[in-house]
Amino acid sequence: MDARDFHLEPDRQQSTPVYLQLYRRFRDAIAQGRLRPGDRVPAVRALASELNLARGTVESAYQMLIGEGYLQARGPAGTVVSPQLATHAYSAVASGPPSPAPAAAPSPLLTAAEPLPFQLGLPALDVFPRKLWTRLAAQRLRGLNPTGMNYPDNQGHLPLRQALAAYLGISRGIACSPEQIFITAGYRSALNLIARSLMQPGDRCWFEDPGYFHARDALRAAGAELVPVAVDEEGLRVEDGLRQAADARFAVVTPSHQSPLGVSLSLARRLALLDWAKASGAWIIEDDYDSEYRYHGRPLPALKGLDRHGRVLYTGTFSKVLFPGLRLAYLVVPASEIARFRRTADAFAQGSPELLQATVSDFLAQGHFARHLKKMRKLYAERRGALQQALQGRLGPRLHIDLQAGGIHILARLRNGSGMDEDDVALAARANAQGLAVLPLSPWYLGAGPTGRGLLMGFTNIAGAAQAQMLAERLHAAIA
Repeated sequence: MDARDFHLEPDRQQSTPVYLQLYRRFRDAIAQGRLRPGDRVPAVRALASELNLARGTVESAYQMLIGEGYLQARGPAGTVVSPQLATHAYSAVASGPPSPAPAAAPSPLLTAAEPLPFQLGLPALDVFPRKLWTRLAAQRLRGLNPTGMNYPDNQGHLPLRQALAAYLGISRGIACSPEQIFITAGYRSALNLIARSLMQPGDRCWFEDPGYFHARDALRAAGAELVPVAVDEEGLRVEDGLRQAADARFAVVTPSHQSPLGVSLSLARRLALLDWAKASGAWIIEDDYDSEYRYHGRPLPALKGLDRHGRVLYTGTFSKVLFPGLRLAYLVVPASEIARFRRTADAFAQGSPELLQATVSDFLAQGHFARHLKKMRKLYAERRGALQQALQGRLGPRLHIDLQAGGIHILARLRNGSGMDEDDVALAARANAQGLAVLPLSPWYLGAGPTGRGLLMGFTNIAGAAQAQMLAERLHAAIA
């Protein structure tokens, strides 16, 4: 490919940085069909020589294109236009602003061949140790024997449960035995196991408002009556729950990092919640979905670590710390409930493949998991800072970044009187029509009262400051 065929030569008279010009011209060529999925693009060294640019300039443009899913690096095989590129999602880049979208809640989860910019719920897939993971999985496959080919334990792979019990005791302050742990096919599968074991249709359930929509849908499908309980800067307002439904049988909470606001449940409210559960015989479902990522101080201990009366059902997931394709989560139940949950697990057999469980077990037991988390905490702090600075620099008058101590997403609240008077659902729809993956805050609310307006954005797959700046500009162009 000759760079001049696609007008890649930068205009050095422009104030726009050269790497940004290069990025935009590749993007436009892809959107207009002049570069097609699978087409190979020049090597960094070759293009830098052809355009008389520094290699770092070309590398910056390529990294942005790779990070946003336009290009795909294939090592020695070179770099190509991504074969999985969803052309319809990017074509609007060259065709101008889209028509206004209907103000309906967007699909809460996005599934794509490659992560979209700002997509929530994903760890940094670009830095996952795939070679190490492949080696561990291959070792398991080579050692496969008739025992490993038999029906698996419906409670989960015992070595994984043993490794998890040790990890939770050290990192989350949870004293539990492997017999108390059940391996499930994701968080919703854990909720299903709880519902089938303990819940009756019509049971009232305190639910954080705003709260995680997938948990909301799963509990409603199980027949629960959800009672929205407001969240403030100290987390779930326990006194509101007592006033609205003191007789509730369940409460679902995200105490370490509330989903989606990011606040932590204060100690006083943790103790009040536990006192209520003990006195009323209620169950607390603790969703500890991303507590590993805290950037100021040590991770907070789990609510389960304070439970002295066996009322907390603790759930965790590997989707946010390894990768969501595993569909692997775990549930810790009180010792008194092991037999009941075991009967349910045997009846419905909703676990994950043994090979994946065994690979995760090796990843934990050999120390790779702890090293990976340490690396990710440092990386995510840098990526979060880069996105925060880019958004404040480009959209500061319109958005307030509600930064919390941890998590893997940013909440940007809409400033009143900023000129962005549309609801957040419409703004998110306009941004996503330009190939972004922003989620509005308001659909996370369940109650009928006033709701917050804001935009939720994942930052884990933003490769650096240059890409963060470009994404902030794209978001500004789409919604301002």
